[in-house]
Amino acid sequence: MTSALRIPLSVPRAKRDTYTKNYHRMTGGTGRLFLFAGDQKIEHLHKDFFGTGIATEAAYPEHLFKIASQARIGCFATQPGLIARYAANYLSVPYLAKMNAKTDLVGVHQKDPISRQLVPFEDIVRMRDEHGISIVGVGYTIYLGSEYEAEMLTEAAQLVMNAHREGMLVVLWIYPRGKAVTNERSVDVIAGAAGVAHCLGADFVKINPPAANSANQAAQLLHQAVIAAGNTGVVCSGGASRNAKEFLFELQEQLITGGAAGAAIGRNIHQKPVDQAVAFCGAIAAMIYDGASAEEAAKNLE
Repeated sequence: MTSALRIPLSVPRAKRDTYTKNYHRMTGGTGRLFLFAGDQKIEHLHKDFFGTGIATEAAYPEHLFKIASQARIGCFATQPGLIARYAANYLSVPYLAKMNAKTDLVGVHQKDPISRQLVPFEDIVRMRDEHGISIVGVGYTIYLGSEYEAEMLTEAAQLVMNAHREGMLVVLWIYPRGKAVTNERSVDVIAGAAGVAHCLGADFVKINPPAANSANQAAQLLHQAVIAAGNTGVVCSGGASRNAKEFLFELQEQLITGGAAGAAIGRNIHQKPVDQAVAFCGAIAAMIYDGASAEEAAKNLE
């Protein structure tokens, strides 16, 4: 599978080759993204890493990097601090620095969510250049509908321009959330979120799929978000861990019926032992990058 590359005009001519290299590394030249999400240690604290049904080794932070270094993925997204602590031993991994984060301890019934940038973008560039780390992009979460959305929109827009200036790609996580949002999984707000990412100049947007009664219906609704996103690629959150084959058939609906440009998956990968996680990544990559069916991809799990 191949895809024509559209280089945004926010990428300077001198950085077009860098952007192209990073784009092809993240998408394998297909235009589709397989993002391994490892930002939950702030977002969800420890509950995603220890407990019933979760591999024992998942409690160790380096587990994320062991998977990322062995699996077939487009990029591994995690906070700059974790990249600084572990990347020296995992230089082969293509990283996406997740620039903001918040915990889930304060609920939306208490206060509308806000997540500010953790470190200056210049520190990411310095770490990349001084230590030879393959940081191919950056990511940022916006809680659309929060009373603080203007601050997050401004930071995200500036981050897009700064990243493109360095030839990096940008993935925006956009989740409608806050007291003003009555249904954060409705197709209207999900498609609106995808459209906002496009207006900010993002290369990809990570959204939750719209709520529906079946995977096929959800994928049909997802297509509205794909249309709204224009030439910004739409990828769906993987959500909580569930049966692997069921997950693959849902992904198939998102890719084929919904027109998604890949997937962003965390818990369904990192809650498994390394060998199982790597095999599962192989199945997902076969679907996203090679066009394999869910049935064909599931053979990777046997």
